[in-house]
Amino acid sequence: MVAVIGDIHGCYYTLVELYKKIVKKYPRIKIITVGDLVDRGNHSRDVINFIIENNIKFTPGNHDYMFYHFFKEPSSVFARSWLFNGSESTLESYEHYENDIFAHIDLISKAPLYMDLDDCFISHAGVSKTYRKFLPSDYKENLSVLEPLIIDDLRSDKGILWNRDPLLDLGKIQVVGHTKQSQITVVEESNSWYIDTGACVGNNLSAIIVHKNQFIESIEEKTQIKDII
Repeated sequence: MVAVIGDIHGCYYTLVELYKKIVKKYPRIKIITVGDLVDRGNHSRDVINFIIENNIKFTPGNHDYMFYHFFKEPSSVFARSWLFNGSESTLESYEHYENDIFAHIDLISKAPLYMDLDDCFISHAGVSKTYRKFLPSDYKENLSVLEPLIIDDLRSDKGILWNRDPLLDLGKIQVVGHTKQSQITVVEESNSWYIDTGACVGNNLSAIIVHKNQFIESIEEKTQIKDII
């Protein structure tokens, strides 16, 4: 069983309240987030410290990679894009805590791009349906065949950090963020669950509980105003 949290985007106080709800009902559950830990909201540094302290795992989002590349590969397209995608609030959250930046971007660099669990498949933006033509007919039996495509296509707008195409049916629940929804949204054709419900724009931070490819329930927390104002 696993709890999967949507895009947090610097909404630290909202994350804390959602986390309390999850562990109160499921005290020993594994918790994972689909990334975009940083940008938009006011407390990116606190979000990353919290997930470290509470052993919350994550698949990095495009905003996390832009943050990383800004410091490690400043001439890259990721780094240049960050200047127009919410970098100001993230940099402000690290003011007086510059040493944390390098520990946090190291954590991002080591995070897996996806997690293929018995319960579900987790990534930030999902596996594009366009990949189907490159895969063998029995790809659902061994999803590791996706890895070369995911690595090679990382900077593409169809890649697992940026994709907004319809998703590929992986033969199990696929949980993603990235594409903001007003509420948790399910696409039956690909058994995909979109769980970015706009915490950074004042809506909700959402999580779903999944057990062995079955949806159990959703848990949500209304955005705390101090995260975004």
